[in-house]
Amino acid sequence: MNQALDHKALLSLLERPPLRRLLAVLNGEGEETRIVGGAVRNALLGRPVTEVDCATTMLPEAMVKRAGAAGFKSVPTGIDHGTVTVIVDGEPFEVTTLRVDVETNGRQAVVHFGRDFVLDAVRRDFTINALSLGTDGRLYDYTDGVADLGARRVRFIGDPHTRIREDYLRIMRFFRFYAEYAEGEPDPEGLAAAGSERQGLEILSKERIRHELLKLLVARRAEETLRVLSSYGFLTWLFAGAVEFGRFSRVARFDEDDPVAIWRLAALAVMVEEDAERLREHLRLSNDEHRKLIAYARLLVALKGSAQPLDAAAVRRLVADHGVEALSIALAAIDGEPRPVVLEDAFGALERFRSGAEPVPVFPLRGADLIARGIPKGPRIGRILGLARQAWLAEGCRTDEAYARELLARVLAQG
Repeated sequence: MNQALDHKALLSLLERPPLRRLLAVLNGEGEETRIVGGAVRNALLGRPVTEVDCATTMLPEAMVKRAGAAGFKSVPTGIDHGTVTVIVDGEPFEVTTLRVDVETNGRQAVVHFGRDFVLDAVRRDFTINALSLGTDGRLYDYTDGVADLGARRVRFIGDPHTRIREDYLRIMRFFRFYAEYAEGEPDPEGLAAAGSERQGLEILSKERIRHELLKLLVARRAEETLRVLSSYGFLTWLFAGAVEFGRFSRVARFDEDDPVAIWRLAALAVMVEEDAERLREHLRLSNDEHRKLIAYARLLVALKGSAQPLDAAAVRRLVADHGVEALSIALAAIDGEPRPVVLEDAFGALERFRSGAEPVPVFPLRGADLIARGIPKGPRIGRILGLARQAWLAEGCRTDEAYARELLARVLAQG
């Protein structure tokens, strides 16, 4: 069933002063520039538009020259591919010369610049991404994208197999856009093509796969989409291991208002530290992302392995050792599982840390403290600090100066 589209919000894009100034400069004298892609799609859906991209008949060099004459700053973010970022009143706009694919290899297309908006539109991936808006308020739709938007349907332009073979990342984008924009079941032709062409993902860089996958994990219908991916055999390949839908679902409910992709990845695909190590390599995760997965894995071991109820004192230790965010996610993931039993005061303590009402305890000793007491730089300092930290955690994570002095004296006497 078709749903209404917000044409008023679409036209309001043209009322934005910086964008209006940009379009006034880049139109005329035989050249045309339109708003394209996501800004048009999201405005019609009544969603926030935070970034606006444009397409133009102008060649990049001419675009830069005209923008400069108007006092706009230009940044050649992808000038070899026709893209220039033009900054107007502090707001950046990506402006790309119209293009035509002349050669594709499943990864990156060889393109020539063109002047035909139709040819530029039909080379795109999905009908809902091929819309453009002229300065006169006219909406251009060469691929029935408006009908697909109204039906909340994600559909490839033309033959899905052809579109996918041009760039196999479009398989991941098909599922990601389905998770974010669609209702009902996936487009059957697109789904069948994605399934049969999935081996093409092997030629893509892990970084490109990771980028799309993490976006999918925080999309509106992430869980339903992951189940579709599972039924078509994608998940084993994407994660190189098992997944846990129950924990993912609980975390998705917990962080619904402010989802974080790396924590959702943890809930879905991390059960032990080895999973975090595997995903680091398999998805080319950053050091910070890997650190978060490790913290989550270690928390699972600590929480599931304890026969004792989780109380406020335990929460204090775990927060000091692993962080508030990681503990919050881990508890959300295993909510309702037999272990651990979480006492009421534990929830209260965690909320105080989450709100900032109580500061997270910080280990009070540093290497400099040991050096000041005559311990030479070297491995011994690390060993002593490690022993001191273990004692600090076991003793309630005190942070007062008297305790810090006593702890330092104790570990020095031991070490």
